[in-house]
Amino acid sequence: MESPMAVSTLRIFTIFLVLIHGAYSFYLPGVAPEDFKQGDELKVKVNKLTSTKTQLPYSYFSLPYCRPKKIVDSAENLGEVLRGDRIENSPFVFKMREPRVCNIACHVNLDAKTAKEFKEKINDEYRVNMILDNLPLVVPARRVDQDSTPVYQLGHFVGLKGPSTGKDEKHYIYNHLSFTVKYHTDTLAETARIVGFEVRPFSVKHEYDGKWKEQDTRLSTCDPHTKQTVVNSNNPQEVAEGKEIVFTYDVDFQHSDVKWASRWDAYLLMNDDQIHWFSIVNSLMIVLFLSGMVAMIMLRTLYRDISKYNELETQEEAQEETGWKLVHGDVFRPPQNSDLLCVYIGTGVQFFGMILVTMIFAVLGFLSPSNRGGLMTAMLLLWVFMGLFAGYAAARLYKMFKGSEWKRIALRTAVLFPAIVSAIFFVLNALIWGQKSSGAVPFGTMFALVVLWFGISVPLVFVGSYVGFKKPAIEDPVKTNKIPRQIPEQAWYMNPVFSILIGGILPFGAVFIELFFILTSIWLNQFYYIFGFLFLVFVILMVTCAEITIVLCYFQLCSEDYLWWWRSYLTSGSSALYLFLYATFYFFTKLEITKMVSALLYFGYMLIVSYAFFVLTGTIGFYACFWFTRLIYSSVKID
Repeated sequence: MESPMAVSTLRIFTIFLVLIHGAYSFYLPGVAPEDFKQGDELKVKVNKLTSTKTQLPYSYFSLPYCRPKKIVDSAENLGEVLRGDRIENSPFVFKMREPRVCNIACHVNLDAKTAKEFKEKINDEYRVNMILDNLPLVVPARRVDQDSTPVYQLGHFVGLKGPSTGKDEKHYIYNHLSFTVKYHTDTLAETARIVGFEVRPFSVKHEYDGKWKEQDTRLSTCDPHTKQTVVNSNNPQEVAEGKEIVFTYDVDFQHSDVKWASRWDAYLLMNDDQIHWFSIVNSLMIVLFLSGMVAMIMLRTLYRDISKYNELETQEEAQEETGWKLVHGDVFRPPQNSDLLCVYIGTGVQFFGMILVTMIFAVLGFLSPSNRGGLMTAMLLLWVFMGLFAGYAAARLYKMFKGSEWKRIALRTAVLFPAIVSAIFFVLNALIWGQKSSGAVPFGTMFALVVLWFGISVPLVFVGSYVGFKKPAIEDPVKTNKIPRQIPEQAWYMNPVFSILIGGILPFGAVFIELFFILTSIWLNQFYYIFGFLFLVFVILMVTCAEITIVLCYFQLCSEDYLWWWRSYLTSGSSALYLFLYATFYFFTKLEITKMVSALLYFGYMLIVSYAFFVLTGTIGFYACFWFTRLIYSSVKID
């Protein structure tokens, strides 16, 4: 007969496997389906130029590409603008299920300036991004190990570099694009839905007879009457001053068995997921095992301590006793810089609420990559509205510390963290402006962010602080002595710096595998959508932060050191240091960034992320230790 613990463990493991399976592929398409009849015009839109080598996006028309008669900007949400998206109409003309061959877009005569611009973008490996029916443009490729399984790369390269001849390195532009639009249609339906948007770029030095006649020009290298494009790899289009470039494109339509609801599957499976699966599950299992071991040790040790303290009958025995019971008169003494601790606790609660709600929406599929900018927009709005809980948490702790000026603590909570992040962000944005990149946040968006901050977040923090301060103060389970007890000399391993640095290792270990995939999606321009995994890792992170902080807090109190308030925050918060160190390691091993501005952008943004991670994990550790100390001191008899 199985024990209750074995049955319970089996159930938990089964639920875990179900969550893992369901978390892998659930998403919502992001837009409503649109049906197209044969001959309907398809709106092809161009997006930013991106490069993993510079991390600086540029508008498509920052290069002298073919332009439509009138450039129309698409409406973009807050997240898209902050990501540097610049979605505009294009000169490409598509009509549903009507193939086109050798369509002339335009021709461009390069001068020294435009030739230099093209060469710079080719050197930095910039990619051209386009959108059709909310699907991003991809270039199909083949895996080395699996010829039958195609993989996709977002956008096509601006061009390529040829072999060096003498001093000058030749550059070639991809001026002929062979588009493939995949569609799905039911047997009896007259309409079709778009399920794929692919391109194969070529560099072709087009030739024509006579004078240039715009769209009526007859190209000898690309004849629409024979429906054939002569792609000669030995005669590509070079980028140089004085060269004439003719931009052309083909459009082919292919029927696909992929249904509209599943059309994003190919985009979301761009990465090799085998390593992802193994690493995440392995990491979670190890951390769960360690957490279980820590919990068992703590429960057994604490039970023995409390039983022993409560069995003491004489005053002499109580005076001879050592350990955490001796510091009961000082353990709830307010710490130094208690106001600052209240501010950071309130900010941490705000972060926790934002991440928790964002995770829930993401797991339910509302923030899938098909909803461009949706994730960042949701996080910003949730951060603003979570100001209510930030003010409440800060004020409750502030009143427990016998504070009286709740408005001052509310103002600091509403301003401190956003002000520091805004200062770093402003410097980074100035650097991007200096590079004339589309990633620079426009003035209007800046104004909108300031309105969200001071118009919504700050008032909500004050409302939360008012409500929290009006509630009765949290009562300590034991009385605090008037005269502080002297802390005895501590062993070397109980040194605050050493124990704080040790405490951050395990929480970081819970997330560093997932961190690799998150950094890859951000800095290598790939999709991240396995939010179910991320939610499970977040839960493990919370448990790990809580348990490692409780263990080290217990050892600290046992050595008669009662200054646990700030140390509990810094113990789990120190995992942010390891996160930043890992980001530095990732920069030198995985990225090919060579420009100083791009490197500053990377480390600037990772500094903001690490700071936010410090606030979040520190708050989790603090509340765990706060609950733990109140629990153990209310469980023993205090004379």
